[in-house]
Amino acid sequence: MITYDVFNGDADGICALHQLRLHDPLPDAYLVTGVKRDIRLLEKIRDVENAHITVLDVSMDRNREPLLTLLAHGNSIVYIDHHFSGDIPNNSALQAHIEPAPMTCTSMIVDKLLGGAHRKWAIVGAFGDNLDETALRAAQALGLSQEETDQLRETGILLNYNGYGATMDDLLYPPDKLFLHVHTFTDPLDFHASSPMLHTLRRGYQDDMNRADKAIPVQQNKSGRIFELPNASWARRVAGVFSNTLARQKPELAHALIIANADGSLRVSVRAPLNNRQGADALCRKFPTGGGRAAAAGINQLPVEMKKEFITAFSNQFST
Repeated sequence: MITYDVFNGDADGICALHQLRLHDPLPDAYLVTGVKRDIRLLEKIRDVENAHITVLDVSMDRNREPLLTLLAHGNSIVYIDHHFSGDIPNNSALQAHIEPAPMTCTSMIVDKLLGGAHRKWAIVGAFGDNLDETALRAAQALGLSQEETDQLRETGILLNYNGYGATMDDLLYPPDKLFLHVHTFTDPLDFHASSPMLHTLRRGYQDDMNRADKAIPVQQNKSGRIFELPNASWARRVAGVFSNTLARQKPELAHALIIANADGSLRVSVRAPLNNRQGADALCRKFPTGGGRAAAAGINQLPVEMKKEFITAFSNQFST
């Protein structure tokens, strides 16, 4: 049977798939992925028939129509995710593992399904998704040293950094190419020590973050901070990791990062307060092209005329 592996191009999606394929190798599977915000991935294969499809770390709610089409075309589908799903179709060909809890991620769901067989990679995925507390608990349970834990944290941050951009041209590596490279390593500590791709990501991350760190809030109040970065590849690449860094700096505040798109619309990243990881998805779903999860969400193309409305909604969402 033909197989497809459909996965988000960020750290969580890559680490979730890597764990699964270390456990159950499918070297001939077709890889379907994209930049992190390219989450309507099932649209790319909606005409596929009679195949086995694994879907990781993309919202079922945003892929509902092609999912139903694929199920009607005789495909069997395993769907593992931690985003808002809406109603899950009742179909014997669909095996769904959806957990939208704010302190888990797809890599951790896969880790649970595999009985912890490749837990260090799940820790990398959790660090990439800014779930430091979850990752640290798992690292401590494995008895990892502080140095080893720090290496897994950096690996997660750098893999996640590579996933952000408006198009593939913004990324340092296509996510499918990065996954195939990651998949040559069983142990993420070996990957950290010897991967030339990770070395390139580290240099790019440092350069981009040095630019982003010069930004100051365009709005700040008791509920949150809003930052803006220019319409530039470096800004789009760093959007996710910079947003996560801001959230770590002020865990009691919500954060939004706004970047202009080439078409004049706005790309928005939102982080709920780390002290109360709720509301980011609810806020973003109020606007066209918005979605995500409770702790971290975004809007791909906010009409510029809705900017003031978004800023007001942001303040209202996180004021209580």
